[in-house]
Amino acid sequence: MQTTQTAYFSAYRSLNLNRDAQGAGRCRSQRRTTLAPAPNGSPCSGVLSHPVARAVEIWAALRSLGTHGVADLIDRTCRHATAFAEGLCAAGYEVLNDVVLNQVLVSFGDDEVTARIIDAIQAEGTCWCGGTLWKGRKAMRISVSSWATTESDVERSLKAMLAIAAIESQCSVL
Repeated sequence: MQTTQTAYFSAYRSLNLNRDAQGAGRCRSQRRTTLAPAPNGSPCSGVLSHPVARAVEIWAALRSLGTHGVADLIDRTCRHATAFAEGLCAAGYEVLNDVVLNQVLVSFGDDEVTARIIDAIQAEGTCWCGGTLWKGRKAMRISVSSWATTESDVERSLKAMLAIAAIESQCSVL
């Protein structure tokens, strides 16, 4: 169950940190020591860039969910990550990491094909997965971190990923 307070912090952080790519980069790289607004019209708020403010989000989640609720949230995101990994493996794609938390790293073959699939998944819009390098290989990173992610979301996202991967993989053969 989400309270207004955790919804506010999550939405406010998301809006401010993701307004634009440059602004998000500036936010992540800032080490502000005050709680004053960021200078020069930056999309970053000093409150959100401050380490103590990030602790407020954790406190709010613990306060609203309780320890059992947080444990359930972690268990649920881990189950969703496992479902992604199992679905991708069953389709013949290589999961590169041991899925022990909420992260899945998958390769769709060579680096070029994997990069093309990541771009296509992002453009399609059902879900958003980023690219990363894992032990020198290009990989797609699936991070299940939202309290709002449901089994239906995972199924829909996995279906979209597999459809896109099938199309993009065929393109590389041609």
